[in-house]
Amino acid sequence: MMHCLAIRHVPFEDLGTFGPILHQAGFTIEYAQAGVDRMSASRWAAPELVVVLGGPIGVNDEDAYPFIADEISLVRSRIDIGKPLLGVCLGAQMVAAALGARVYPGLAREIGWGHVTLTDAGRESALAILDGAPVLHWHGDTFDLPHGATLLASTPLTPHQAFSVGKNVLGLQFHAEADAARIEEWLIGHSCELAHASIDPRTIRADAAKQGDAAARAAGNMMRAWLRDIGLAP
Repeated sequence: MMHCLAIRHVPFEDLGTFGPILHQAGFTIEYAQAGVDRMSASRWAAPELVVVLGGPIGVNDEDAYPFIADEISLVRSRIDIGKPLLGVCLGAQMVAAALGARVYPGLAREIGWGHVTLTDAGRESALAILDGAPVLHWHGDTFDLPHGATLLASTPLTPHQAFSVGKNVLGLQFHAEADAARIEEWLIGHSCELAHASIDPRTIRADAAKQGDAAARAAGNMMRAWLRDIGLAP
């Protein structure tokens, strides 16, 4: 079986709806806890797929959380060997930083269910299925597009929502993987952030109930398409 190493920063921001798709494609999944579990370049090099997930800290918080610099270095090591790498939210920002791009606060926090607008390249990529589909936005930072990257999706508030670098590196600022059936974990885990941003959790909960099934279908089909594109699924 193939092996997926998923780097998790908080327990509830996991592979979500991507997990069953990876199992169906023949992957075993191993989670590693950033900042806690011992990491090495060899551990990152071995799996067929590495996924770096989201979290409430930022790329620029490395003074307070020194492991961030080490994790970005490991992201770079994975890019350098050319094996498949997916970064989600904080993970996408780490990919951008590893490639030398600037990561910085966005115009405002973008939190809640919404959509992305695909570029021409995005409509020809695995993300094509997301055209018009709901996704969960949950971020305050953004990044410049890394040198050599292809922009795949945008929103008015966040122009750089998704990008690819070559065939095997994909960064998603939004949370396509978020499982609406488990949205309460997000609302509890990020309760302080929601209060600080004056965002009503009842709105996110209600939208999850309305749009969760469509989001899960689109996310699953996107992941299947990407796995095919990178040669890890038939």
